[in-house]
Order: sequence, then C-alpha cells, then structure tokens
Amino acid sequence: MPDRPRLTPAIADTRRAVRESFAGLPADALVLVALSGGPDSLALAAATAFEAPRAGLRGGAVVIDHGLQEGSATIAAGAAETARALGLHPVEVVAVEVAARGDAAHEGPEAAARDARYAALVATARATGAAAVLLGHTLDDQAETVLLGLARGSGATSIRGMAAVSGPAVGGSGLYRRPLLGLRRASTLAACADAGLDPWTDPHNVDPAYARVRVRQSVLPVLETELGPGVAEALARTAAQAAEDADALDAMAEEVAEDVVELEEAGVSLSVSALAANPAALRQRLIRLVANSEFHVALSRTQTLEVARLVTDWHGQGPIDLPGFTAERRGGRLHLISTRAGELTGQKPPHDH
Repeated sequence: MPDRPRLTPAIADTRRAVRESFAGLPADALVLVALSGGPDSLALAAATAFEAPRAGLRGGAVVIDHGLQEGSATIAAGAAETARALGLHPVEVVAVEVAARGDAAHEGPEAAARDARYAALVATARATGAAAVLLGHTLDDQAETVLLGLARGSGATSIRGMAAVSGPAVGGSGLYRRPLLGLRRASTLAACADAGLDPWTDPHNVDPAYARVRVRQSVLPVLETELGPGVAEALARTAAQAAEDADALDAMAEEVAEDVVELEEAGVSLSVSALAANPAALRQRLIRLVANSEFHVALSRTQTLEVARLVTDWHGQGPIDLPGFTAERRGGRLHLISTRAGELTGQKPPHDH
C-alpha cells in the first residue's frame, strides 16, 4: 500500500469525520478501531492512523474473529496485519464463540454475533485502557436501521437509529463512537481505493437471507428509483430528529421518576395519580424506564400498554406477570415487585447510562 496516499475528497472526508469524533478525549488516550477488514472499517482505520497522532492520541485496532465461516482466522489475521502496516498499535485479535442463546436466540445468529462482538469490544477496551472504540457504521447503515425499525413497528427507539456516541460510560462519555455516520458507503469504498487498500467483502453482507441485506440490495435502490435520490439522507435526518425528541422525553421521564418512584423491599412503586396526570408518551416511558432501571427488563410496547392500563383503564384487574417482575395496583400506587431474588439495583432511577 502507498506510504503517503494522495489526498482525495474521499480520504479528506473520512479524515475530517474521524478528527471531529475525537472531541473530548483526553491527551494520549488510546482509541481502538473495530476492524473487520471491510471497506468501512478499513477506511476508518486508515483515517485513524493518520489523525490520531496529530490529535495527541494513540490509535490501535481490535479485530473480532466470529468463527462463523471457514478461514475466519486467516481473514482476521490479514486485517490485523493491515492495521499494523497502517501504523496502528496495539492491534488485538479476539476470537469469540457465537451461540444463539438468551435474548438473542429469537433473532438468530446475526444478533448472537453482535452480542458476542460488543462483549469482546468492551473487554478489550478495558484490558487495553482504551478511552473509545471507533465503529465503522455509515449513513447507509443508519438508513437501513431506520427502515428496519419502521418495518418492525419498533417506535422511536429504533427510528432514532444509531447514536454517534453510545455504550458503557468511559470518562463521562460513551465507549463507542461512530465517526462515519455522516458519510455514504461509496465514500469509504473510494477512500480505500484512493489509498491503495484492498478491503475484504464479508459474504454475510451480500447474503439476501438477512433482512438488512435485502434492504440494502433491493428496498433502498427501489425507493431511490421511485422517489428520487436522497432517500438514505432523508432517513438519516429522520433518525437525528427522532433521537432529539426521544432524548428530550427520556430526560423528562427521568426527572419525573425522581418524584414519583419510591423504593420498596422487593421492588418499587409509583404514584397512580402522578402517572395518570402525565401524557401517554411520558407515562409509558416512565414505565419502561423503571422496568429497565430496576429489573433490567426491556418491555415491549404490548407489555408497556398492559401495565399502563392499570392506571388508565382500572377496573380491579389483578397482578400482571412480566419477565422478572409483577405489576399490581394497590392503594393508589402501582407496585412493581421483583420475582428474581437479589436482582434489584437498590437505587432510585434515573441511573447513569
């Protein structure tokens, strides 16, 4: 690969995006690129190798070998060698075992692989002391995520797409950063070509057995053809607007929770009158917030509405059994009681994200 690739618009765009993503990181912090060897993460790795030292940071990489296809270890080793050739250090290769189990079981190997990958990224960041892990999701990935969320009827949580910064807190910020969310996939392909880099094509990324691939190969192109160019950008803007609204509602729910939630011996309780006084969107968010904060349970919309009916459609119905807890109305309060011994947080929401 060229030692000093010619500065082209695509390379300049990826470098600028990476440079902007470094905001708020402390001097000499280690940032790891989650590198698969594909065009998005490879362009991200090259830009990080260039920008990190100029920003007073250290750039490294972590390659996750999912072991889902023959020769995966060789592919991972090749990606790691490319990262080292770019000047990234340290470069870690982590093999994970992917099994459809737990919450991911109903979503199949794609979700199980994602869970294993993120667990490995967190573990590697902790082991190396990294302040951030850079992920190569692009604007196209964001558009696909929004469409999939719309198709599943997942509400604002899915429509908001992926956040530029997310994940477990490290130094007051999320561990994961997505510098390329404002760039099209064509830009990362061009950046790799301009830099003389040869990206790997993951067979899973072109396999129509996966819904995301069908959206990528069939749905988005049809929308662009029938509705005109700019559909992906419009979907990404929708995600940004939905995220702003969702963040505001989340903050309001956390503020209200401070006033209406009381800890009990085996759970929490909420004032029925206070819940009833709030708009439906905020009331349902409060219920989901408490379920997640206290019982580590992500309620579906159907489950949330069932609990909300104890407030809005009360006619003496009995307790509702939910994963990990029961919901019951007694004495003007909504009681959420754990059915799992020893799993309460013991804290009053809101909690740190």
